[in-house]
Amino acid sequence: MNAESDFTSATLLVCVTCKSDEGPLGQGLFAALGERLAAAPGIVLRPIECLSVCKRPCTVALAALGKWTYVVGDLTRESHLDDIVTAVRLYAASPAGIVPWRERPLSFRKGVVSRTPPLALAQDPLG
Repeated sequence: MNAESDFTSATLLVCVTCKSDEGPLGQGLFAALGERLAAAPGIVLRPIECLSVCKRPCTVALAALGKWTYVVGDLTRESHLDDIVTAVRLYAASPAGIVPWRERPLSFRKGVVSRTPPLALAQDPLG
């Protein structure tokens, strides 16, 4: 095995269009995460225009090739920044993208909107 195959990565998608009555939420969350994850190896941070979970802002998604994808809502920069950073690091380190429920930050236990199987699994007729 080479060093690159031992390395597991993750993409953290942040809905930058999420907002509340007080104003934009997603842009601020994305900016704060950019500062926190700037030097995080193997974690890519991407803005996304909409995750269509407008009733549960702010919403993020954790995704990687060959892993389950999680969409998590009800997150704020003020209360959940550390939770998001912890969750994406745990996700990146997991081989299939499944972090045991008890190891997830509380906001990621309560805030899951959906979990989607890896595309290869979804295409497998024997599933």
